[in-house]
Amino acid sequence: MEAVYVTGMGIVSALGSDVESWWQALCRGESGQGPVTRFSTDGIERDQACEVKGTPWEPWLTRSERRQSGRAAGYALAAARQAMAQAGFGGAKIPAPERRAVVVGTSMGEGDRLGALHRAWFHEDAAGVSPGAVVPFGSVTLPALLARAAGCEGPIHTVPGACAAGNYALGLGAELIRTGEADLVIAGASEVIERLQYAGFARLGAIAPQRCQPFDAGRKGLMIGEGAAFFVLESAASVVRRGGQPLAQLGVVGLTCDAFHITRPHPEGAGSQAALQRALSATGLVPEAVDYFCAHGTGTEANDAVEAQVLRTVFGTRIPHVSSLKGAIGHAMGAASAIEAVACVQALRTGVVPGTVNLEAIDPALEIDVLKRTLRQTKVRVVLNNSLAFGGYNAVLPLMGADEPAPQPSLGSLKP
Repeated sequence: MEAVYVTGMGIVSALGSDVESWWQALCRGESGQGPVTRFSTDGIERDQACEVKGTPWEPWLTRSERRQSGRAAGYALAAARQAMAQAGFGGAKIPAPERRAVVVGTSMGEGDRLGALHRAWFHEDAAGVSPGAVVPFGSVTLPALLARAAGCEGPIHTVPGACAAGNYALGLGAELIRTGEADLVIAGASEVIERLQYAGFARLGAIAPQRCQPFDAGRKGLMIGEGAAFFVLESAASVVRRGGQPLAQLGVVGLTCDAFHITRPHPEGAGSQAALQRALSATGLVPEAVDYFCAHGTGTEANDAVEAQVLRTVFGTRIPHVSSLKGAIGHAMGAASAIEAVACVQALRTGVVPGTVNLEAIDPALEIDVLKRTLRQTKVRVVLNNSLAFGGYNAVLPLMGADEPAPQPSLGSLKP
């Protein structure tokens, strides 16, 4: 199996809008939670979220882009340009434009702009709204904007994989390289907090009244977040040709659907377990090789219970280090697993496993050990980034150290 390398990454998040400051804040056990400031929460039972503060993405955008882009596009462009800068994007040895691709994951695209357009169209002055106003705000425009910024003339994709969209996008980006359709892919995900989305989750009773406490005995729900994370992925040949510095390798993403319920995971975790086992098998890994499991860990009762059950079933008594980032960064929906993938790469690079912010007393019914607020220094060679989503989406992405041998799955593991 051809190795696919990460050579650059960038981030915009409630906890920080560059990789280093974000990682340091995460390792200090900080949280990006605070009162919602972007819209009124009058009539909504909750008022807390993990918002991106200020406009830290704007320095990465041109004047024209700042004027034309919504927040989702702004977050995406900033994170992608950070990744391109780290990868040393440019120069004669960069793959030709037709050999570059873009994959973007999202659940709502420019949700806040679409919400504002909807209110203007139906509740204010419809005659004053230009029909063309809807064009820049669709989720399909996000990869087009990134393609223009990076001079990509190969395939571009939008992956609306709900809360698993980030892993879906990274997995698809890696497959474009493995199948020979591209030599370089800019892949990641972007999401913004929007009032309709926020009110909907509040009405579902899914948002915690005070804070998100993944795997805690007293957990009461998730905390909405937002942001973006993007990566430059390259083939081994491209890295060698450019003299690039790989940060990590991507394995084969394991994808399944529960086909059970629109909002609840399968109670026995059948789909999630199958996705995890497919990711290991297709990448040529055994459970014992995994050093860190970056959990979806939303802090909802059903999600945490199913995830714990899958961990016990697949790993038995040898469960790797487990933690959830959502107490620190919130649940960024379509961007969640892309943002968490930054932590996975950093764990591989530094040997540091971040803790689970707000976890005080692990629910004994889960029967697993989860790393609490304190980080852990250890040898990290293989990481699994786990994501679940409404609709039964399951996506598990393996990541390996840049110096690890490229895994070689058996032919049998690649059969359907």
